[in-house]
Amino acid sequence: MILGVRRAAYNSLLRLEKESRYSNLETDLTLKREALSPADRRLYTLLVYGVVERRITLDYVLDRFSKKKISELDPEVRCLLRLAAYQILFCDRIPQSAAVNESVKIAKEVRASAAGYVNGVLRSLCSGKDSIQYPDKEKQPVLWLSVKYSYPEEMCRLFVKYHGIERTAKLFAAFEKQDYMTLRVNTLKITRQALAEQLAQHGINSEYTPYSPYGLKVRAAVSDLSELAEGLCFVQDEASQLCAMVLGANANETVIDTCACPGGKSFSLAMEMENKGKLYSFDLHANKLSLVEKGAEKLGISIIETACRSGAVYEPTLAESADRMLMDLPCSGLGVMAKKPDLRFKKVEDIGRLPEVQFAILQNSARYLKKGGRLVVSTCTLAKAENEDLIRRFLENDTDFTLVPFTVGGLDAPCGMLQLYPDIHGTDGFFIALLEKKK
Repeated sequence: MILGVRRAAYNSLLRLEKESRYSNLETDLTLKREALSPADRRLYTLLVYGVVERRITLDYVLDRFSKKKISELDPEVRCLLRLAAYQILFCDRIPQSAAVNESVKIAKEVRASAAGYVNGVLRSLCSGKDSIQYPDKEKQPVLWLSVKYSYPEEMCRLFVKYHGIERTAKLFAAFEKQDYMTLRVNTLKITRQALAEQLAQHGINSEYTPYSPYGLKVRAAVSDLSELAEGLCFVQDEASQLCAMVLGANANETVIDTCACPGGKSFSLAMEMENKGKLYSFDLHANKLSLVEKGAEKLGISIIETACRSGAVYEPTLAESADRMLMDLPCSGLGVMAKKPDLRFKKVEDIGRLPEVQFAILQNSARYLKKGGRLVVSTCTLAKAENEDLIRRFLENDTDFTLVPFTVGGLDAPCGMLQLYPDIHGTDGFFIALLEKKK
């Protein structure tokens, strides 16, 4: 079945190349369509995400062994070479001969005239991979970052602008090491200890998250967990769990989550509120609100009310109606590239337009907060323009708000703002700010 897995991975990569699909959507569709064993599903996912994540490195290496630049090849041949090169360079458990031979078999099926060329390039790569000359870190630091960690040079420059060369290298390396999934325990139904013991009975080892009292880290495929289906937990990174904790929502309060989809933070807030009170989950995308509704039903949450609403458009009927608010603003996602490899290819000019979108949402939606109420602003990015700079701009324009120092999970934020890093905290790259509206 291994050839079948490689063929499925190749087909997915070709669709990603030709149709500019998101890799997570493509893999989800393929896994639903193909009858693959659990082991084959893991291999398929490894190959597709691996090639997407390592595309720049793979092309750099392949260019050293090909008479024609990889970017100039037909998409079919380019995808096949990348798939094989990923196995040769990054998959220690896959024999090089198998990667070459089965790639040649696929080549004969999809582009017979290129089979000899594919065979020649891959065999040259196998024999010469240990003598490849990579960019010099001191002479070409940005190119070195780009090739070593497989990020476009413009993305590397953006990170270097904020964090410098050495720090950027540590962040990129940390993105590669996130090999676990984090679950948030549904405290309406079960304790963290009880859930950990239940998982252990299934042969799934877990460990407590160090900062959140509700999280479990598991290094296993969780999509088929019965505990998820039963609503005993849901997938949520520890940083997002902390974000909900910072808001400090209480039972019988009125809380608004302005950019709620897919719903994880709303679920956490409802649990903090003991499923008592009113929790409004708004989002611009109506088609995604069903995810919140279905998730809430599975988890046994009854206080969530959803509505399609743009955070950037003021709704007078909501004026000063909320005791607390959460604004998880749309952002560049530069802190979650470990989970969403497509984000590394995001255009920097598109990222530059985001602060204006964020400011409009923050400025309009903040008017829904009662005097004396508290507001959490969060993003899953590491770009200061979308985080600290945005908050300072907002405070300069709205003197009714002030930052509030806080401590969460043993982490102190004396200035009212906290930046979490994957290499330091082992979480997503995540920003949290706590503000209060003057009485």
